Amino acid sequence: MARPRTITDEQIVAAAREVFLEQGFSATTAEIARRAGISEGTLFKRFATKEDMFEEVVGLRDYAAWREELPGLVGRGDVRRNLERAAQRFLDTAGRIVPNLMLIFSRGHAPAHNPMLERLGNPMRQDADALAAYLRAEVALGRVRPIDADVTALTLMGTLTHYVHRELMTPEAGREPLDAGRFVRSLLDVLWPGLEP
Repeated sequence: MARPRTITDEQIVAAAREVFLEQGFSATTAEIARRAGISEGTLFKRFATKEDMFEEVVGLRDYAAWREELPGLVGRGDVRRNLERAAQRFLDTAGRIVPNLMLIFSRGHAPAHNPMLERLGNPMRQDADALAAYLRAEVALGRVRPIDADVTALTLMGTLTHYVHRELMTPEAGREPLDAGRFVRSLLDVLWPGLEP
């Protein structure tokens, strides 16, 4: 009979979060295991790699959920509302992830070769490509006027990314943050007339 677990995944993640916050991505799995009160073997039974653990700590595992929903929206619902929901989901996800990433990457000494950054690839390109594919599909159905989907996707993603930078990464002291919902609705007020069939 297998021994029952004495520590939950959530407790391991909490210990890993503490260590990553103190030491950055260069933290060792030995230190994470020590902090959690388990062996490294137990740690690797729960998380195959340090990168897997980091993804769980930061919240990167569900990052792409907003873009993975786009293909299922093609031909369904109102295109403008679909774009608003996708943009809002992107900002909600960034709101959870960016502060964690900033804290963790600001601590410790980042190694010259960071496998986590390589593993992330180029999420901004992936975001824009997914949005462009959605727009092309809606153009093909006549639900969006013929436009350059790549430029439109870059315009939307670039604006959303700037919002993340301004409001989450470099907020101005003494200034009320711009509400994300208001921002998204106003952004589509500007863009939609050029997309509407």
